[in-house]
Amino acid sequence: MGEKSKLRRTISSWANAEDQHARELRETTKAGRCDLIADSSDRRPVRLRGTLRTVTLRPRGGVPALEAELFDGSDSLTLVWLGRREIAAISPGRSVEVLGRIGRHGGDRIIYNPRYTLLP
Repeated sequence: MGEKSKLRRTISSWANAEDQHARELRETTKAGRCDLIADSSDRRPVRLRGTLRTVTLRPRGGVPALEAELFDGSDSLTLVWLGRREIAAISPGRSVEVLGRIGRHGGDRIIYNPRYTLLP
């Protein structure tokens, strides 16, 4: 009986859509020759690929700033475009590839003004 219960838990965890999405994102990132957020060091150039979870307008120091949370299946970080109120096609659910350097602000990992490519 314990074996069957363990098997059901294993199947349920594999069937979980969120876990499946995270696995697919990690595989896509590796196939695209990009770095995983969880494996990336701060203050060095990185190429990341993932899905935008949230996009918000949040002023920083009196300057408009568009913020987006990038998730690649391993971890997430914040992308910030200073001086921007919006960017066409940057919206939740959008897949992007970004280039930049990871920094820290208040303990959060951030890339300021990343170069980006919209993915299909």
